[in-house]
Amino acid sequence: MQVGIDKIGFFTPNKYVDMVDLAHARNEDPNKYLIGIGQKQMSVADQTQDAVSMGINATLRYIDQIDKKKVGLLVFGTESSVDQSKSASLFVKSALNLRPEVRTFEVKEACFGLTASLMIARDFVRVHSDETAIIIGSDIARYGVGTPGEVTQGAGSISLLIKSDPAILALNDGHSAYSQDINDFWRPNGSKLAMVDGKYSTQVYLDFFKNVFDKYKEDKHLETKDFDAIIYHLPFTKQGLKANRIAIENQDEETTNRLQNSFEASKQLSMRVGNVYTASLYMSLLSLLENDELDSDALVGLFSYGSGAMAEFFSGNVVADYQKQLDEKGDLALLDRRQRLTVKEYEDTFNNALEEPKDGEELSSDEAEGVWYFAGTKNHIRQYKQK
Repeated sequence: MQVGIDKIGFFTPNKYVDMVDLAHARNEDPNKYLIGIGQKQMSVADQTQDAVSMGINATLRYIDQIDKKKVGLLVFGTESSVDQSKSASLFVKSALNLRPEVRTFEVKEACFGLTASLMIARDFVRVHSDETAIIIGSDIARYGVGTPGEVTQGAGSISLLIKSDPAILALNDGHSAYSQDINDFWRPNGSKLAMVDGKYSTQVYLDFFKNVFDKYKEDKHLETKDFDAIIYHLPFTKQGLKANRIAIENQDEETTNRLQNSFEASKQLSMRVGNVYTASLYMSLLSLLENDELDSDALVGLFSYGSGAMAEFFSGNVVADYQKQLDEKGDLALLDRRQRLTVKEYEDTFNNALEEPKDGEELSSDEAEGVWYFAGTKNHIRQYKQK
C-alpha cells in the first residue's frame, strides 16, 4: 500500500516588506539581500495572525475537497506555539468541525516539526488504511528589527492531507536521520524572538545534509543521478543553494542541470514569503510542483533540518496527474493580495505583534472575508474568529 501526500494547502498573511526597501533602510546594498541571502520579499504577521490561525487558513484551502469523516489524526508541528500546555491542533480541530474521535496533538523540534508529523501520519495511515491524517506546519520566524537575522524572517503555513493511494507524492520506505545536542538556534521560554548563531547554524546544516544524503544513497543503493529533484528546508534560499551545490558536485552535465533547475523551481515561493520554519521544506515541495514539469513517478529527495539539531533525508515519487491537485492560481493570488508595507509600517506591525493584547481586548482583522484570525483572549483563553 502506498501512503503519501494527497492535498497541499498554503497560507501566508496579507502584508509583506520588500527586500530592496529594507536594504535601503538598513544602508545595505540590495544585492546583499537579493543575491547574498536570496530573498525578494518577506511576509509580515500582524497581531491577529499566529500559528493557529495560519494553520486553520492553510487547511481551509482543501478541506471542502475531502471526506472529513475519514480524518482520524491531526498533528500540528510548530516552534511558534501559543500555549505551554494546550495543543495548537485542538483550536484547529474546533474551527474545522472535525469529529471528536480524531486523535490530535502538537510536536516540536525546531523546523523539523512538520517532518516529524509526516512520519507519524504515514505510520498511522499504514495501520488505519481507511482513515486519513491532516498535518500542519505553521510558524512566524522572528529575530527582531535591525538584527543580523532580520532578512531571514517570514510567516506562513502548509497543511497536508496524508492518505493511502495519494494523488500528489507517494512516500518511499526508509530514511536517513542524524541528530546532535547543539546550540545553533533556540528560543527561550517567554521570548517571541529567536536566538541564533548564524555562521555555526549554516555550517551545521550543510554538514548534516551531507551526512544524511550520503547515508540515504548508501542504504537505498542510489546515486545522485537517480533523483529527478532534491528539495531543502529553506531558512533562506541561499542556504538551500549551498546544499544543492554539495549534491551536484562532480556530477555529469545532465544531472547538474536537472538538479539546478529543480532547485530554482523549488525556491520561488520561499523567495517571496521568507522563512516559515516547520513549513519551509513543504513550501519548497509546493513550489517545485507548481514551477517544474515532473514526469509521473519522478523521484524527489527531501532534506529536512531542525536546529538544535535534527536532520532527515527521505524520498517520494510523484503521482501521475498531480497537477490536478494544485491551485497555482490561488497560491499566486494569495501572494499578490498582500499589502506592501513601508519599512516604518513593517517595524510598527512587527513590534506590535510582539505584545500580547490585554485580556478582554477584542482584536479586529483587516484580512479578507472568510479568513480566520486571533481575536484576543477572554479570561486568558485564546479566541479565534472567522472574518
